Amino acid sequence: MRALVIGASGQVGASLLAVLRARGHEGHGTYGTHPAPGLSPLDLTDHAAVARLISQTRPEWIFCPAGLSHVDYCEDHADEAFAINRDGVHAAARAAEAAGAGFVFYSSDYVFDGVGGPFAEPDTARPLSVYGRSKREGEQAVMAACRRAIVIRTSVVYGPEGQEKNFVYQLIRACRAGQGFRPAVDQRASPSYNPDVAAASVELAERELLGLWHVAGSETLDRYAFALLVCREFALDGARLAPVKTAELKQKARFRRGPGCHASRAGRRLSAR
Repeated sequence: MRALVIGASGQVGASLLAVLRARGHEGHGTYGTHPAPGLSPLDLTDHAAVARLISQTRPEWIFCPAGLSHVDYCEDHADEAFAINRDGVHAAARAAEAAGAGFVFYSSDYVFDGVGGPFAEPDTARPLSVYGRSKREGEQAVMAACRRAIVIRTSVVYGPEGQEKNFVYQLIRACRAGQGFRPAVDQRASPSYNPDVAAASVELAERELLGLWHVAGSETLDRYAFALLVCREFALDGARLAPVKTAELKQKARFRRGPGCHASRAGRRLSAR
């Protein structure tokens, strides 16, 4: 497989390149704002540049984990969020269709309102935040633009990351610096290890398992419970944790508080879990 990873300097993108190459595929990657060795620069909002790169590299599959994922930032920068998470990926999916390539888009459990759950693929999406709406409209745009499309929803992704900005890195930094950390007890999710997300993504493409898939961890935890597990794994002082309610964090975006993605369908179908 010749594969192009748009957003290969992020945590899922870097894992995708590693998995692709380990499985004998040819993987090329791009970066947007965080340069990394061996990657080509690409602005996802430059639709002509995206189409040109896809035409030149002629990939068989395009994986697009690139996106604007800071939920509160999206609340204040809605135009930018939609330009990247919807319009940029739509342009890339159109270019994939024109090149005869498959397209994998990464979405989030933020497309749900958190009432009930955990949520399976057929459940109705009701996003509460700008980020969630931009991802939901990105899903719809990709599915409309490319016949060989895969949409993957995941939840609180963690694991090795060059930029060291995910929840686990933030927690480790705070504890090792002797600072407090305030995880929410009323935000529940299905923490997902990025190498596992990448392995499942590549298998879906290899087997042409098209459509919407939930790829997430099997356990549903609140942020405080997850933080306690991280402290235990890395021998950190759990006394640094100060569990709070979401309202106390004064975040701008409305958060869905119920469980995240129910990934049992992927668990049954895929060898990568």
